[in-house]
Amino acid sequence: MTAPVPGLEPAFEVDARLGPLEDHGVTRAGHRRVVPVAGGRISGLFDAEILPGGADWQIVRPDGAVEIDTRYSARTAAGEYVHFRTSGVRSGPPEVLEALLRGEPVDPSQYYFRVAVHLETSAPRLAILEQSIFVASAIREANAVRYTAYRVT
Repeated sequence: MTAPVPGLEPAFEVDARLGPLEDHGVTRAGHRRVVPVAGGRISGLFDAEILPGGADWQIVRPDGAVEIDTRYSARTAAGEYVHFRTSGVRSGPPEVLEALLRGEPVDPSQYYFRVAVHLETSAPRLAILEQSIFVASAIREANAVRYTAYRVT
C-alpha cells in the first residue's frame, strides 16, 4: 500500500488590511518588525470579517527574506470566531523586497510569498478547518495582504 499523493483544492480567499509597519530594530531574535492587522474579509469555504487587533510579527533575516508569523481573528455573520495563525516566508531579489517595503506595486511572480495557515474554531459547522491542512500563496500590497488558501487533500 502507498500513501495518497496530496493535491490542493481552493478553500478561501483572504484580504487583510494592514496598519503601518513598526520597525523594532535588531533584537536578540533578529531584525524585528510588527505589522498590525486592521481588518479585512474572508470569502469562500466560509465568509467572515477579519477583526482588528492581530499582527504579523516578522523577522528580517540577514539574506533579506522575511519570516512571517501572524495571528488574527475573524467573525462570521453568525457570530462564530475563527482564529488564524500563519507562518511562512517572503523572499526575492533585494530590489524587489525594497520596492515592497516602500509600498510600490510589484508583480507577485517577482517574489516568493508562501504561508502555512493554521485555523482554530469552536463552530461545529466549521470543523473541517481544524481537520485539514491549508497552504497559501500570498500577495503583498501597500496596505494589504491577499492570499488564496488551499486545502491539502
